[in-house]
Amino acid sequence: MAEDLCFFNKDIIIIKPPKKSPALLRMVVLMLSMVSGVYICSICLKQLNSYAKPPKLVTIQLVYQPCHSAFIEPWEIPYVHFPKPSTYNRGECSCNSVRFFAILSMQRSGSGWFETLLNSHINVSSNGEIFSVKERRANVSTIFQTMDKVYNLDWFSSASKNECSAAVGFKWMFNQGLMEHHQEIVKYFNRRGVSLIFLLRRNLLRRMISLLANSYDRDAKLLNGTHKSHVHSLTEAEILAKYKPTIDIKSMISNMKQVEETTQKALEFFKSTRHIVLYYEDLINDRTKLLDVQEFLRLPRRRLYSRQVKIHKGSLSDQIENWNEVNNTLNGTQYDRFLQQDYKM
Repeated sequence: MAEDLCFFNKDIIIIKPPKKSPALLRMVVLMLSMVSGVYICSICLKQLNSYAKPPKLVTIQLVYQPCHSAFIEPWEIPYVHFPKPSTYNRGECSCNSVRFFAILSMQRSGSGWFETLLNSHINVSSNGEIFSVKERRANVSTIFQTMDKVYNLDWFSSASKNECSAAVGFKWMFNQGLMEHHQEIVKYFNRRGVSLIFLLRRNLLRRMISLLANSYDRDAKLLNGTHKSHVHSLTEAEILAKYKPTIDIKSMISNMKQVEETTQKALEFFKSTRHIVLYYEDLINDRTKLLDVQEFLRLPRRRLYSRQVKIHKGSLSDQIENWNEVNNTLNGTQYDRFLQQDYKM
């Protein structure tokens, strides 16, 4: 065998390659081709399977960052709110803090005029006498539902500046369910962080004149057949002021006592709330009191104004038909101070 593979010729060694079988070579090539084919097919099948499977969904979790108000003292936290109305999106104002308030008062005590002053502030929405509608004060549940709508910024009125309000509220008369359900309402105010503004009137005699004149005009409709509780021109004010009511002197003092008792009860019932007490006469004589109100509601200071014109002003003797009787009845009583108190507007 060795002699077939190589032979020596002097110094040269010649190596002969072994003879290969053509059949064996074909078999090797065929086997390599088959293995390569199987491998390529397996790769393709894997790729097809990966495309056939539904793509994996990438879950993105949004982390809610609660709004917070900077530069507030710890005691203020319960009174700072970020309402989320159900009827619209506050948008860029969603993290603007809102203060809740309610004006508690009695009819013809200046609450309408005071509310126009508040609403002249660009950041205040005071929505009027919402509980003048009896259905809204039918029971505690309807009262709460009505207030929730206001404080969630879902209440719409001509005064609404809902999206970017800094303070939102309404006015509530003592005789509109407030006193009857005072225990539940106090709990609601404290739970929701509502600040109260008591607006009272010192001179109950002048309030009585306003009540009687307004009641008369409901039927008489002195302004071209239209009843107006508040006016915006001197001409209209002068027309309404021409009527001089006659006061029942028999019930006058007892009515004044009843008003005082109701006021004292209201102050007692709601003493556990955050509140401020204002008097109509003080607001007229000292407009810096309005700065106290803005500070109480933590509002940016603005000059507040009203287009309303006062109807009854000047001497009381010019406003009461039976002035002499009234004067004689009140003289020497605890209410004779009402005969002297006056103010300008």
